[in-house]
Amino acid sequence: MEEVSNKSSKQQNEKVMTFWDHLDELRWHIIRSLIAIVIVAIVAFINREIIFDYIILAPSTSDFFTNRILCRLGELLNLNALCIKDMHLQIINIKMSGQFLTHMYISIVTGFILAFPYVLWEIWKFVKPAMKETEKKYSSGGVFISSLLFITGILFSYFLIVPLTVNFLGTYHVSESVFNQISLSSYISTVVSVTFAVGIVFELPILVYFLTKIGVLTPGFMKRNRKYMYVIMLILSAIITPPDMFSQILVVFPLIALYEFSIGVSNRIYKKNLEELG
Repeated sequence: MEEVSNKSSKQQNEKVMTFWDHLDELRWHIIRSLIAIVIVAIVAFINREIIFDYIILAPSTSDFFTNRILCRLGELLNLNALCIKDMHLQIINIKMSGQFLTHMYISIVTGFILAFPYVLWEIWKFVKPAMKETEKKYSSGGVFISSLLFITGILFSYFLIVPLTVNFLGTYHVSESVFNQISLSSYISTVVSVTFAVGIVFELPILVYFLTKIGVLTPGFMKRNRKYMYVIMLILSAIITPPDMFSQILVVFPLIALYEFSIGVSNRIYKKNLEELG
């Protein structure tokens, strides 16, 4: 009985040590991720003019790349709504520490976006030892694909959705006697929220992959509900774009393509699950 008790106590101690070892390992993965974010954030903080004048505030002017391209398309297609001319929002700061805090906030956001692939890689390194060999093989590419989808979503939102949203909301008038003076915090929150939202939406194939892998989602379900998803995408594009059909199509087409791609991902994983079950 004493030997059994000692053996049980020894096994329990090993489990406790294993738990604390994992916790210590997780702590270092988190620390390295935070260090990467802080380093990039410091670089962004130092390069204030580039971050704000050429990136954050650029979509609020008619000289922005997307605004010039859309204006040319509008002239060719005779769609005046696409052409954004003489748009220069009057952005003001109404808080004593507003500009400094905004500078800090945007630096941290920039650090997170640019360090996102490294953060994902750190998460994968922590989870990797618990995976099977086949799971390790496929998940290593998943880190790259997930990072690529997120960055693609960020760029798509910044170059298309953000300028359309800023133009529509920033120049909208309920009356000609009411003038828009946009607060810095309001502008920043709009740009960041729209950009991050689309970046997360572009992670849909990764979410579909895992939900299909654990049996929660099937390609048949996604195909049956395709028409409902299309309606939701059209409504979303109508909300964030000016009220003309061409602008809505510019936004909704990539979203539909992403959904169709996710169906393909789900179908592939679903077939693999059936093969494993025999």
